[in-house]
Amino acid sequence: MAEPIWQNIFDGKTLDGWNQKNGKAKYRVEDGQVVGTTVLGEPNSFMCTDVIYGDFILEYEFKVHPKMNSGVQIRSNSYPEYKDGRVHGYQVEIDPSDRAWTAGIYDEARRGWLNNLENNPKAQKAFKQNEWNHIRVEAKGDSIKTFLNGVPAADLKDGMTSRGFIALQVHSTKEKEPMEIRWKNIRLQDLDRAFPTAKSEKEQRKG
Repeated sequence: MAEPIWQNIFDGKTLDGWNQKNGKAKYRVEDGQVVGTTVLGEPNSFMCTDVIYGDFILEYEFKVHPKMNSGVQIRSNSYPEYKDGRVHGYQVEIDPSDRAWTAGIYDEARRGWLNNLENNPKAQKAFKQNEWNHIRVEAKGDSIKTFLNGVPAADLKDGMTSRGFIALQVHSTKEKEPMEIRWKNIRLQDLDRAFPTAKSEKEQRKG
């Protein structure tokens, strides 16, 4: 059986294949990175893939301002009938605070925390402040596992949502001074398609 291939879902130059939902935080591409910047007064903002994914392995690196909360949505959706299009679904947390729950799993705009890291001190200590951090996410069936800099973090069994887009979150803020998060090397193995011909969200809805 063919091994699923790695896809770079961010081309390093543009945001082609992505679309912004909800808030109006600023996103730009710089030095092969997606740079998200907070905007005072804006709600949570999401830069979302056009493509819907089911089972996959996702890897990315990020570097975040020490006072900024962020995350990466997986298997997430936005429907007019649900809270006027509010992005909702699983979020792999980015948390540089003393709590240190980076790579925990939060259910955005639905149930809240599903798997934090309060009982996983090794994962809490794996986060590197003001440096690049690596995350790996394995989403297979009702299992979602995360790894932070190679250290096992969250391990969740949950079957509420099996498919959705991936999105880069810039959280709302009360800080007047803009804060930045950077992502790079965003790549994915699509376990549903050995040689991907992934459908966009629009195509998916058409069947």
